[in-house]
Amino acid sequence: MKIAVASDHAGKELKSYIIDFLNLTNHEILDYGIAADSVGSVDYPDYADIVGSEVASGRVDRGILICGTGIGMCISVNKFPGVRAAQVFDEFTARMSRAHNDANVLCLGARTINHQRAVDFVKIWLTTEFEEGRHRSRLNKISTIEKRLSSLSNANDNHR
Repeated sequence: MKIAVASDHAGKELKSYIIDFLNLTNHEILDYGIAADSVGSVDYPDYADIVGSEVASGRVDRGILICGTGIGMCISVNKFPGVRAAQVFDEFTARMSRAHNDANVLCLGARTINHQRAVDFVKIWLTTEFEEGRHRSRLNKISTIEKRLSSLSNANDNHR
């Protein structure tokens, strides 16, 4: 599996920790985030944009985004068609984000969970399979909403 990982300044240490773990797996890891030794503040939407583009285009299979709470990254990356990002904060939400929602982007809060718990969530998220069944029809409804909103956006752009 090809996984894009990025963070803002708040998540840089946790990102490095997670990448160290991921490098022990058989996954291909692409690090698009701020370096652990970088100084200064950066804007999380810039990194969500990079990972969201990679996931939406199919160039990577999944993404992991880290900021202070995980909230800003999750809001930003969910703007991309086909991206289903979930902010997780415990084992249950990590599992359900995959089993019921087929989440392809995991969002974590560096200021809300410790490093080892974050790796535990990543492990669960990477190994939990989507359950299909009734959940597939719900994802299809989300895709329908995305298409409708994209059409509205395109129509508005043409009238400007």
